[in-house]
Amino acid sequence: MKIALGADHAGYQLKECIKEFLAEKGHEILDCGTDSDISVDYPEYGFNVGKAVIENKADSGIVVCGTGIGISIAANKVKGIRAALCTDSYMAKMARQHNNANILALGARVIGQGVALDIVETFLTTSFSGWKHARRVDMISDFEQRS
Repeated sequence: MKIALGADHAGYQLKECIKEFLAEKGHEILDCGTDSDISVDYPEYGFNVGKAVIENKADSGIVVCGTGIGISIAANKVKGIRAALCTDSYMAKMARQHNNANILALGARVIGQGVALDIVETFLTTSFSGWKHARRVDMISDFEQRS
């Protein structure tokens, strides 16, 4: 699976840890930056990962900032993106099963590395369940098309 990664300065170290974890599992990584812990603006990296997913340059994405809030808001501005901020594996599972989330957002200052990697693993190995949830995801897409 090809996964786009993006982070601001606060999420840089966790992004690098996730990159190594994914490479060890055989995933291909598209690193959308940043490349250090020098202060940058998170929206750029949320937008870049969102665009990579929508343009089929990646199968899914992971974005990281201090809390995960700002970068998830930015990613969700890209039409067709459903970025989900998750703080535990249950949220990651539900984000995929019920919401068909295509980007995972994490807060590097909120969760530890071990929890983050568990969330990543859950997110990437859980499938969308469809069924009544497909109708709800379609409602979101339809609204987005009208806006």
